[in-house]
Amino acid sequence: MPLSKKVVILGHFGVGKTSLIRQYVDQAFSEDYIVTVGVHVKKKSVVISDETVSLIIWDIEGNSSIDKARNSYLLGTNGFIYVFDVTRPETYENLSEEMSFLDENYKGTPVSLVGNKSDLFTKEFNESFFKDEHFKQCFYTSAKTGNNVEEVFMNITKQML
Repeated sequence: MPLSKKVVILGHFGVGKTSLIRQYVDQAFSEDYIVTVGVHVKKKSVVISDETVSLIIWDIEGNSSIDKARNSYLLGTNGFIYVFDVTRPETYENLSEEMSFLDENYKGTPVSLVGNKSDLFTKEFNESFFKDEHFKQCFYTSAKTGNNVEEVFMNITKQML
Protein backbone atom coordinates (compact mmCIF):
# COMPACT_ATOMS: atom_id res chain seq x y z
CA MET A 1 0.00 0.00 0.00
CA PRO A 2 1.47 3.38 -0.97
CA LEU A 3 2.42 5.89 1.66
CA SER A 4 0.21 9.03 1.46
CA LYS A 5 1.62 12.52 1.99
CA LYS A 6 -0.33 15.78 1.96
CA VAL A 7 1.40 18.68 0.21
CA VAL A 8 -0.13 22.17 0.40
CA ILE A 9 0.75 24.79 -2.22
CA LEU A 10 0.78 28.32 -0.75
CA GLY A 11 1.27 31.81 -2.17
CA HIS A 12 -0.44 34.97 -3.37
CA PHE A 13 -3.11 35.12 -6.06
CA GLY A 14 -1.82 34.67 -9.59
CA VAL A 15 1.67 33.30 -8.81
CA GLY A 16 1.01 30.11 -10.78
CA LYS A 17 0.19 27.57 -8.06
CA THR A 18 -2.51 25.85 -10.12
CA SER A 19 -0.33 25.97 -13.26
CA LEU A 20 2.57 24.31 -11.42
CA ILE A 21 0.30 21.51 -10.24
CA ARG A 22 -1.24 21.04 -13.70
CA GLN A 23 2.23 20.93 -15.24
CA TYR A 24 3.39 18.37 -12.68
CA VAL A 25 0.33 16.10 -12.63
CA ASP A 26 -1.02 16.47 -16.19
CA GLN A 27 1.98 17.83 -18.16
CA ALA A 28 -0.30 20.63 -19.34
CA PHE A 29 -0.23 24.43 -19.35
CA SER A 30 -2.87 27.00 -20.20
CA GLU A 31 -2.52 30.77 -20.59
CA ASP A 32 -6.05 31.13 -19.18
CA TYR A 33 -6.07 32.36 -15.58
CA ILE A 34 -8.29 30.21 -13.40
CA VAL A 35 -8.99 31.50 -9.90
CA THR A 36 -8.93 28.80 -7.25
CA VAL A 37 -11.84 29.25 -4.87
CA GLY A 38 -11.41 27.29 -1.65
CA VAL A 39 -9.30 24.24 -2.36
CA HIS A 40 -8.68 21.93 -5.30
CA VAL A 41 -7.04 18.54 -4.68
CA LYS A 42 -4.96 16.51 -7.15
CA LYS A 43 -3.17 13.23 -6.65
CA LYS A 44 -0.02 11.75 -8.14
CA SER A 45 1.99 8.68 -7.21
CA VAL A 46 5.77 8.72 -7.37
CA VAL A 47 8.45 6.18 -6.58
CA ILE A 48 11.40 7.19 -4.43
CA SER A 49 14.00 4.61 -3.42
CA ASP A 50 11.65 1.72 -4.30
CA GLU A 51 8.86 3.23 -2.17
CA THR A 52 5.61 4.37 -3.76
CA VAL A 53 4.38 7.66 -2.36
CA SER A 54 0.90 8.97 -3.10
CA LEU A 55 1.06 12.76 -3.10
CA ILE A 56 -2.21 14.42 -2.18
CA ILE A 57 -1.63 17.96 -3.50
CA TRP A 58 -3.81 20.72 -2.07
CA ASP A 59 -4.08 23.82 -4.25
CA ILE A 60 -5.53 26.42 -1.91
CA GLU A 61 -6.85 29.83 -2.82
CA GLY A 62 -4.25 32.58 -2.96
CA ASN A 63 -3.89 34.95 -0.04
CA SER A 64 -1.65 37.91 0.64
CA SER A 65 -0.50 36.14 3.82
CA ILE A 66 -0.43 32.54 5.03
CA ASP A 67 -2.17 33.44 8.28
CA LYS A 68 -5.26 34.29 6.19
CA ALA A 69 -5.46 30.72 4.86
CA ARG A 70 -8.13 28.55 6.42
CA ASN A 71 -6.63 26.55 9.27
CA SER A 72 -8.57 23.46 8.18
CA TYR A 73 -6.71 23.48 4.83
CA LEU A 74 -3.34 23.36 6.58
CA LEU A 75 -4.11 20.67 9.17
CA GLY A 76 -2.23 17.42 8.66
CA THR A 77 0.16 18.86 6.09
CA ASN A 78 3.32 16.82 5.56
CA GLY A 79 5.02 19.40 3.33
CA PHE A 80 4.52 22.92 1.98
CA ILE A 81 5.47 24.43 -1.36
CA TYR A 82 5.47 28.23 -1.11
CA VAL A 83 5.24 29.87 -4.53
CA PHE A 84 6.01 33.47 -5.46
CA ASP A 85 6.06 35.22 -8.83
CA VAL A 86 9.57 36.44 -9.74
CA THR A 87 7.99 39.32 -11.72
CA ARG A 88 5.85 40.65 -8.83
CA PRO A 89 7.76 41.90 -5.75
CA GLU A 90 4.57 42.05 -3.65
CA THR A 91 4.47 38.24 -3.79
CA TYR A 92 7.83 37.84 -2.06
CA GLU A 93 8.46 41.06 -0.11
CA ASN A 94 7.13 39.51 3.14
CA LEU A 95 8.84 36.18 2.61
CA SER A 96 10.72 36.33 5.92
CA GLU A 97 7.47 36.68 7.87
CA GLU A 98 5.78 33.92 5.85
CA MET A 99 8.63 31.46 6.46
CA SER A 100 8.67 32.39 10.18
CA PHE A 101 4.91 31.74 10.39
CA LEU A 102 5.34 28.26 8.90
CA ASP A 103 8.32 27.50 11.13
CA GLU A 104 6.49 28.59 14.29
CA ASN A 105 3.15 26.95 13.51
CA TYR A 106 4.26 23.83 11.61
CA LYS A 107 7.59 22.94 13.24
CA GLY A 108 9.48 20.25 11.43
CA THR A 109 7.25 20.36 8.35
CA PRO A 110 9.44 20.76 5.25
CA VAL A 111 8.97 23.80 3.02
CA SER A 112 10.17 24.22 -0.56
CA LEU A 113 10.40 27.78 -1.82
CA VAL A 114 9.56 28.29 -5.49
CA GLY A 115 10.09 31.36 -7.67
CA ASN A 116 7.73 30.74 -10.57
CA LYS A 117 7.61 32.36 -14.02
CA SER A 118 11.41 32.23 -14.24
CA ASP A 119 11.10 31.92 -18.02
CA LEU A 120 10.56 35.69 -17.93
CA PHE A 121 14.08 36.24 -16.50
CA THR A 122 17.51 34.81 -17.15
CA LYS A 123 19.09 32.44 -14.63
CA GLU A 124 21.81 35.05 -14.01
CA PHE A 125 19.16 37.67 -13.21
CA ASN A 126 17.46 35.38 -10.70
CA GLU A 127 20.72 34.53 -8.97
CA SER A 128 21.89 38.14 -8.76
CA PHE A 129 18.51 39.70 -7.90
CA PHE A 130 17.37 37.15 -5.31
CA LYS A 131 20.43 37.30 -3.03
CA ASP A 132 18.61 37.26 0.34
CA GLU A 133 19.22 34.26 2.62
CA HIS A 134 15.68 32.91 2.07
CA PHE A 135 16.31 32.56 -1.66
CA LYS A 136 19.47 30.41 -1.29
CA GLN A 137 17.46 27.14 -1.35
CA CYS A 138 14.86 28.44 -3.82
CA PHE A 139 13.80 26.54 -6.93
CA TYR A 140 13.21 28.75 -9.96
CA THR A 141 10.48 27.20 -12.08
CA SER A 142 8.37 27.84 -15.11
CA ALA A 143 4.97 26.20 -15.16
CA LYS A 144 4.80 27.26 -18.80
CA THR A 145 7.95 25.43 -19.96
CA GLY A 146 8.01 22.81 -17.20
CA ASN A 147 11.51 23.87 -16.12
CA ASN A 148 12.33 22.55 -12.60
CA VAL A 149 8.70 21.60 -11.84
CA GLU A 150 9.42 17.89 -11.43
CA GLU A 151 12.45 18.72 -9.25
CA VAL A 152 10.33 20.76 -6.81
CA PHE A 153 7.90 17.93 -6.18
CA MET A 154 10.63 15.29 -5.97
CA ASN A 155 12.53 17.47 -3.49
CA ILE A 156 9.57 17.98 -1.16
CA THR A 157 8.71 14.27 -1.38
CA LYS A 158 12.23 13.30 -0.36
CA GLN A 159 12.12 15.79 2.53
CA MET A 160 8.82 14.29 3.78
CA LEU A 161 10.32 10.80 3.83
